[in-house]
Amino acid sequence: MACSIHGLVPLSFSGLRSRRCSRSSGTISPESGRKIFCGGRVGRKVRENGVCRAMVQQGVQGASAAYAKEMERLSAKESLLLAFKDSGGFEALVTGKTTEIQRIDVNERIIGLERLNPTPRPTTSNFLEGRWNFEWFGDGSPGLFAARFVFQRFPTTLANLSKVDVVIKDQYAKITAIMRLLNSIESKFTLSTQLSVEGPLRMKEEYVEGVLELPKVDEATIPEQLRGAFGQAASTAQQLPVLIRDAMASGLKVPLSGTFQRIFLISYLDDEILIIRDSAGVPEVLTRLDAPPSPLAEPMTEYES
Repeated sequence: MACSIHGLVPLSFSGLRSRRCSRSSGTISPESGRKIFCGGRVGRKVRENGVCRAMVQQGVQGASAAYAKEMERLSAKESLLLAFKDSGGFEALVTGKTTEIQRIDVNERIIGLERLNPTPRPTTSNFLEGRWNFEWFGDGSPGLFAARFVFQRFPTTLANLSKVDVVIKDQYAKITAIMRLLNSIESKFTLSTQLSVEGPLRMKEEYVEGVLELPKVDEATIPEQLRGAFGQAASTAQQLPVLIRDAMASGLKVPLSGTFQRIFLISYLDDEILIIRDSAGVPEVLTRLDAPPSPLAEPMTEYES
């Protein structure tokens, strides 16, 4: 009896080990060449290490892809700004001196940057507000309207359009075109428009008012032969009635409500560049002049669908 029990004990432990081994499928480690039983503590550690290694690899690959996309976007921005410079700038655009090849080149680079737009809801982004400079615009643009209003009233040999910019704030836009005559007289035309959000990409713009301000003269830069005439004109202006002088000082205001409106899409927006397209698909490109707002600030008023 004792012999039989003594004989059974090793058999029972042997069977237990056999059943445990059968449940544990062994694998050969590629690093050490040893067999690893996945059902044991070592096997669990191997599985955990494998999962962690895969997660790290995915994270590295994701970061690399994001970095590559950001580098592509920055390169596309630089390429577009260079194309503006090569085309002669916005003054060449306003005066019609931009060639067809230059227009095609600029539009090609605009499309290349639009596909890398980092702002999915630009109409309610804080980046939209601020002071922007027009770099490129189409025929239906209020920026081009303001520029041509000033430009067409003076000979190009005597005047030059110094800039056209826009300030966007609280759902309103104020476009200003400034031109200098004889490098002494500054003439300014301001166009006010109202903006309304109609979707994550779409906005409506309505003209409100145009103001042609009284030209300002820099006396220090007036040619010697014209200073006498300027003095007489200034003296005559001072003799005008107060009401007329005040009206002239505030500028000639032209009501424009109900005269013109347009729908446009914002196809690209970041802290430096704004690209919009009108209903005909014509692009306008603006570059920021002031410091961009904080990306952590509260977003603008949401649209109602």
